[in-house]
Amino acid sequence: MNIIQFLYASLRKPVTIVVAVIAIVFFAVVSIRTMPVDIFPKLGTPTIYVAQTYGGLSAEQIEGFVTSYYEYHFLYVTGIKSVESKTIQGVTLLKLNFYEGTDMGQATGEVVSMVNRARAFMPPGTVSPFVTRFDGGSVAVGQLVFSSPTRSLGEVSDLALFKVRPMFSTLPGVSAPPPFGGNQRSVLIKADPNKLRSYGVSPEELVTAIAKGNTILPAGNLRVGDQMLIAPQNTVVDNIQDLGNIPVKTGSGPAVYVHDLAQVDNGADITAGYALINGKRSVYIPVTKRADASTWDVVQKVKAALLDMQAAIPPDIKVSYEFDQSGYVINSLKSLMTEGILGALLTGLMVLLFLRDWRGSLIVVLTIPLALLSAVICLRLFGQSINIMTLGGLALAIGILVDEATVTIENIHHHQEKGELKGRAILEACKEIALPKLLILLCILAVFFPAFFMSGIPKAMFLPLSLSVGFAMIASFLLSQSFVPVVANWLFKDRLAETTKEGKRMTRFKERHEGLIHRLSPGRNILIPVYLVLSIALAALLFLTVGKELFPKVDAGQFQVRLRLPEGTRIERTEAKTKQLLHLVDSLSGGNKIAISSAYVGLMGSSYPVSVIHLWTSGPEEALLKVKFITGSGIKIDDFREKVRQAVSMQMPGAHISFEPADLVGQVMSQGTGTPIQVQVLGKSLAQDRQFGKKIVERLKTLPYLRDVAYSAPQGYPAMKIEFDRVKLGQLGLTVEDAGKSLAAATSSSRFTQPNYWVDKTAGTAYQVQVQIPEQVMNDAAQVDNILLSSNNGKQVYMRDVATWKMGNTEGEFDRLNQKRFITITANLQGKALSSAINDIDKIISETGKLPEGMKIQQPGQAEVFLQTFQELQNGILLAIVVIFLLLAVNFQSFRLSLVIISVIPGILAGSLLLLWICGKTLNIQSYMGCIMAVGVAVANAILFVTQAEKYRSEKLQEPYLQGIKDRIRPILMTSLAMIAGMVPMALGLGEGGDQTSPLGTAVIGGLIFSIFSSLVILPLIYQFSIGNRPVPVISLDPDDPQSKYQSLTENQS
Repeated sequence: MNIIQFLYASLRKPVTIVVAVIAIVFFAVVSIRTMPVDIFPKLGTPTIYVAQTYGGLSAEQIEGFVTSYYEYHFLYVTGIKSVESKTIQGVTLLKLNFYEGTDMGQATGEVVSMVNRARAFMPPGTVSPFVTRFDGGSVAVGQLVFSSPTRSLGEVSDLALFKVRPMFSTLPGVSAPPPFGGNQRSVLIKADPNKLRSYGVSPEELVTAIAKGNTILPAGNLRVGDQMLIAPQNTVVDNIQDLGNIPVKTGSGPAVYVHDLAQVDNGADITAGYALINGKRSVYIPVTKRADASTWDVVQKVKAALLDMQAAIPPDIKVSYEFDQSGYVINSLKSLMTEGILGALLTGLMVLLFLRDWRGSLIVVLTIPLALLSAVICLRLFGQSINIMTLGGLALAIGILVDEATVTIENIHHHQEKGELKGRAILEACKEIALPKLLILLCILAVFFPAFFMSGIPKAMFLPLSLSVGFAMIASFLLSQSFVPVVANWLFKDRLAETTKEGKRMTRFKERHEGLIHRLSPGRNILIPVYLVLSIALAALLFLTVGKELFPKVDAGQFQVRLRLPEGTRIERTEAKTKQLLHLVDSLSGGNKIAISSAYVGLMGSSYPVSVIHLWTSGPEEALLKVKFITGSGIKIDDFREKVRQAVSMQMPGAHISFEPADLVGQVMSQGTGTPIQVQVLGKSLAQDRQFGKKIVERLKTLPYLRDVAYSAPQGYPAMKIEFDRVKLGQLGLTVEDAGKSLAAATSSSRFTQPNYWVDKTAGTAYQVQVQIPEQVMNDAAQVDNILLSSNNGKQVYMRDVATWKMGNTEGEFDRLNQKRFITITANLQGKALSSAINDIDKIISETGKLPEGMKIQQPGQAEVFLQTFQELQNGILLAIVVIFLLLAVNFQSFRLSLVIISVIPGILAGSLLLLWICGKTLNIQSYMGCIMAVGVAVANAILFVTQAEKYRSEKLQEPYLQGIKDRIRPILMTSLAMIAGMVPMALGLGEGGDQTSPLGTAVIGGLIFSIFSSLVILPLIYQFSIGNRPVPVISLDPDDPQSKYQSLTENQS
């Protein structure tokens, strides 16, 4: 069935059209209720994280014994693109990046297989790592905060882990890491070093005794009579205090027991870090959604489960949901929907002003929501979510949707003005513009067609928007050929009312416009080249001038800042400085404007490797502070950051801060990088990297718009280096292992060197038993010297007898890329677009000097994503222009006419870029979409004019361009102004999250303003210059075609 037959079928079966409309509304409501709601589409980043802990091992040991083996084996995995690693004391985090299109299920299986193989080469006691696929959309959407005035952090953390987390993690779409801020519950054997020396027991001997006295052995069975009895043995103590009764020394002298040497305590693992909520130590669980889950659904499910969670824990522990990101998502989407509704109303008002027919305007206004609802159904079928890209596409489509219905209504009026009766006027009007409208539809779809050829983030962001516009356009076209003529037959009067006919003002405008074209016509040979040169030059100049970034900046009323103190600062000192920073923020904001603050100070505990994926710190000297201001605080985050920087530099000497993304948009678009600027230096050695990196840092600090310039990792970490004398150890009957294990138990714990367990039978949960000397006791070098290693025949051997120590520095962190060490320099931007910064930094790198052999400097992170995205978008718009040109050539069978139509494009692009520049907005994904849509609308208007002019040229009418533009001036003006009116609310961006879509509306308005001039003034002149009054050429080569020039030759020959 072709489109004309579809029109006839619609008019003959109007009830079918009504049923179809009812079905659209019904299924759209169902689709909306079941579609996920999020801020962004699913990004599908092909990334796998591997987190491995080994408490106590230095960064050098972890890198050599653990990280290097993993990296070597992971390079065998199918589809691997790169292996990045970050290694500090006790933990390594590896990020495996894969090429797009890789089967991530297979990749995950291969990674796990390689993990198992690599672990065979690692030190004893290496536990299995945490392996997980992590997408850019897997971000925290809130925090479950636990607080208690009576219980310790360890107790609160244990209850959160075993009582609340099981309920929490089973909620659909939720990824539940372990609690932050509390250390894992453990049974502590707190050894007293004085008593150890007094009884002649080394820490290692104490560990060995406990391992032998509290061991896990299987229970057997006894067959007694007719019964099969289980014969459990109490090899593991029932009561932790029974650990104190384990003998350590027996023999000729009095027996020495654990309780003689140590205190047995039901406590927690060694403190590595603290969580602070509103400046007080607390415990929280990040609410992290899975990449394919709906932010809104996840948050609502968590909130609904809060009462059950509260009931599962003692009443003196309160659980609450904080840092709710769903409100921002919903408010952003509501703002976008409000802008769309206002745009539709303004569009309808503009149509009413032009048509002066409330019936026609009503049909236009009814068609728009039906087209949008149809698009929603299609989006649901294609697995899309409701997000700012799909909604942005629908809002963007509103203006172009007007074109379909409005042109149809306007043409019906045109036929009625010629005296045709209603039924005939509706039929002929729809038939007349069916094919031009189909061509317009194809051209606009061609604008978005390149989205299917993109990859990575550009495709993930652009494709949902393109689908939204495409589905809405297709639906609108079908409605304009079915719903519009049916309803027009019902609503329109048989004759056009005098008030509806073209008014005197429009008639005068057409006459003046015709006179203008007549006056400009003699100078067209000058005007056309001037237009083309100026528009291309202006577009090129503005393209280079207008700032470019990946996504518009958003002020979400919150910020996140990383605090770094001198390397090796104790967490207690870092905690105090974090509180000072929080107090500073509160003071600068004016007081009582902070809704909630959350901070994490120090490192993650070695028991929870997955935690470092969600929050990474390089040492006890670092803290991450997140602050959310109350609604209506009036604080502009960008300006406030500058105040904080200045205050910290004056009031907190020695402290360095760096701001990081805190809102959902920033976190998703940052792709895991803390700052927009990252410079990676990869050389043959770290010394070489740092030497060259120092030059770059000095040059970067000269750029006035860069802030927080620093190295991403510690450049040196204070250390007390202990060196064993193997000769002396051998002479005293000891080994390095004996001395090392005693040292580990004294300075860390026996958690990893000699794992031991106890079961809490009331809860059915196992906890580790670890020997350690309390941290507050091991507070100087003398304590290390006095660690007892052995006591044989009354002779005691101490650490000082077999080892020496010296103060120095060691590496605090190793960053590697594909097994090669590198350093990273980070910085933030203030008042500068990302594109300009990238160019300036590239220039600085090139001017720094010749790179040493084997060195490579690159800008990864956001810069890499930005460059890829803009390359894809530029290729996309060029491909769109080519596709449009070819479609036009196929339709008009003329390359010349195709060139005439696309000649309006330079002016449109110049208009979009000019308004962006005037409004101080950047060129980004959103504004790029606006430019492309403006091009589509301009091409649509050009097609309307050229199609009409060609009709008159085929009828051999003199000056067909004048009559063509006279017939189409009203629909061109009406559709352009209606779309401009529809985009005004979006361009203003008044609602929450309006900053995200404002550039899109601005670009459309700028392009359409220039489009009116190009379409009504320049296009007729170009048509006259290129086509003029030439007769329509006959290009058919078919001798059986009556129009072919070969037909006459055939007849003559016959």
